[in-house]
Amino acid sequence: MRTFILIITVFLSLFSCKNKSENQEAVVESTTNLPNYGNVDLSKVFTKEDSRIQDKASLVRYIDQYYKRVWERGDLSGGILVAKGDDILYENYRGFAREGNQDPIGRNTPLHVASVSKTLTAMAMLKLVEAGKIKLSDHLTEFFPGFPYPNVTVKTLLDQRSGLPKYEYFITKIKPAPDELSKDFLTNQDILNMMIKYKPDLARETDTGFMYCNTNFAMLALLIEKVTKIPFPQAMKEMVFEPLKMKNTFIFQEKDIPTASQSFYYGANRLYPLDRLDLIYGDKNVYTTPRDLYNFSKAMFSKDFLKLELMEQVFTPYSNEKSGMNNYGFGFRMKIFDNGEKLTYHNGWWHGTNSVFAHLLKSKVTIVAIGNKYSNRVYTALALSGLFEDFPAQKDKLHSVMSDDKDTLKGHGEVYGE
Repeated sequence: MRTFILIITVFLSLFSCKNKSENQEAVVESTTNLPNYGNVDLSKVFTKEDSRIQDKASLVRYIDQYYKRVWERGDLSGGILVAKGDDILYENYRGFAREGNQDPIGRNTPLHVASVSKTLTAMAMLKLVEAGKIKLSDHLTEFFPGFPYPNVTVKTLLDQRSGLPKYEYFITKIKPAPDELSKDFLTNQDILNMMIKYKPDLARETDTGFMYCNTNFAMLALLIEKVTKIPFPQAMKEMVFEPLKMKNTFIFQEKDIPTASQSFYYGANRLYPLDRLDLIYGDKNVYTTPRDLYNFSKAMFSKDFLKLELMEQVFTPYSNEKSGMNNYGFGFRMKIFDNGEKLTYHNGWWHGTNSVFAHLLKSKVTIVAIGNKYSNRVYTALALSGLFEDFPAQKDKLHSVMSDDKDTLKGHGEVYGE
């Protein structure tokens, strides 16, 4: 009897400790005072029907054939994941994260996703909008004294219609060269300071048309810092990464250079060196994994992610001055086909990095592909979307890739870089 009581006591003690540990973990996840996505329960986003798919075995075999043909035969380096609802249909990794064939890439290896970072930056900003901390209609002049472009608003940054000059180019045209350009690495604040001081011309009048521009999202990162009063890397951690259990995700900073994954030129595995623009964030510099981006995509399918009226604006096409299938929402590219179907996604490119993040609204499918050895062929992963929804151009492209192994990226009006 004493033995039995002792066993029960030990069991209850262990159970109590386990619950206490779990509760403490939950508290840790919600300690931030910032608006965040902690209200999303990733285990309750999808129904069983959302994960169901006909002839799953044949579909998985086809994706595996694609992987062998494009990724293995093309000697790509990185990772790919395809999921429907709660079900990861396919996942694979190959290559190395660091120079000298160090750190084999696996499911927990953070890789740079370049401009896919814009999608995460946009969702952090929209969470602040939802919380009433800032408005889409707010002008940047309200936050940055001396900002020389009075018509630029939060919204025109998000939808790529601000007309701001591209920082990659305007900084090289300032004569004599600004002191900032003598630094090893520029910061977002440096870009803002040079715009205020030198007042480079707008590339086009604000809100008169679409112009893809990294400066927009570099400024959004500064706005997030201004509103939250903490550095952007920490704000993203508290608002997005930790609440959505993106455990292998971070914003790249100078302290990460010795350990973070690197990118390479195609072919000879030569390291792609860092340059002075490599610490600017918001437009790039999210390092993450396919699984973490899958968590992010799952959360975006949740009715609790953002208020419905705000979420609908994310996937609204804002640039309609010219006819064509390509358009842009808030941090998302989209293709609107003649049949009315809409493909929502974002690609990324920076140095030796190529990436694809597709978030398919009807089929509840997520496609993630991240490569760290430069190759346009990483972008063919977007064509897998044609397996799940009626996207004619993507179906044609996938058929071409699988039938004759030709790179058809330049067809179908594709936007295959950023």
